[in-house]
Amino acid sequence: MTPTTMTPTSTRTKTVRTVCAVLFGLFFLFPLYAMADFSTRDLQGAGRTLAAWSNLFADNALYSAIVVSVLIALLTVAVMLVLLVPTMTWVRLRAPWANGLMEFLCLLPLAIPALVIVVGLRNVYLWVTYLLGESALVLTFVYVILVLPFAYRALDSALRGIDLATLTEAARSLGAGWTTTLVRVVLPNIWAGVLSAAFISVAVVLGEYTIASLSGYETLQVQIVAIGKSDGPTSVAASLAVLLFGFALLLTLSLLARRARGARRAAETTVGAPA
Repeated sequence: MTPTTMTPTSTRTKTVRTVCAVLFGLFFLFPLYAMADFSTRDLQGAGRTLAAWSNLFADNALYSAIVVSVLIALLTVAVMLVLLVPTMTWVRLRAPWANGLMEFLCLLPLAIPALVIVVGLRNVYLWVTYLLGESALVLTFVYVILVLPFAYRALDSALRGIDLATLTEAARSLGAGWTTTLVRVVLPNIWAGVLSAAFISVAVVLGEYTIASLSGYETLQVQIVAIGKSDGPTSVAASLAVLLFGFALLLTLSLLARRARGARRAAETTVGAPA
């Protein structure tokens, strides 16, 4: 075998990709650096301080808002997965004619402004708060609607990548019920899509401000805006923490997806190898 030689075209393409990656990296990292610089700057002196970052836990109102937002995000992900995964699976297997209708309904929230959603759901939420109380956790229901477009796309791509009919028929022929088929057959094969939908939903919930503010609930973004009126560094530190948390989620997703692909390739190699 002769060693692979780099042609001038491939070398030029690699150089252009490297330069573009560096430029895009600087473009996205510079605002983060500016936020970190401002949040650690001592406005009354010339040194550095971590007082703004310690306020994330020392400020009771901000800490409570962080806990509430995280709980809402977890509940939103749980409700979204319980709602979408069985429904999308059933539609693909039993009612393929409804795929277009379901896609339209799931993507519809992208075309409706948040203000319209709040006004439209106001009467519904009067009953929700009457039955469940005034807790901010009731925002879970409207946030499920907000994340539907993003979650649907992630799960739809994952389901398109597997032979769903064959897998479910094989599981059913072996005596598995529908719940067992979903949990032990379908979910492991679309795990990357589930993670994508979950992480995107968490990012959307943690960054949402309009609906929570108009509904009068103290979530993370609402509290960040309120703190920014009197304590800029703490507000910027909280915003930077949310961004870094989102980046950590995306990095985790990438690592898990890469590990899943590696495990699948190893399994295919093992199955295909001669005895």
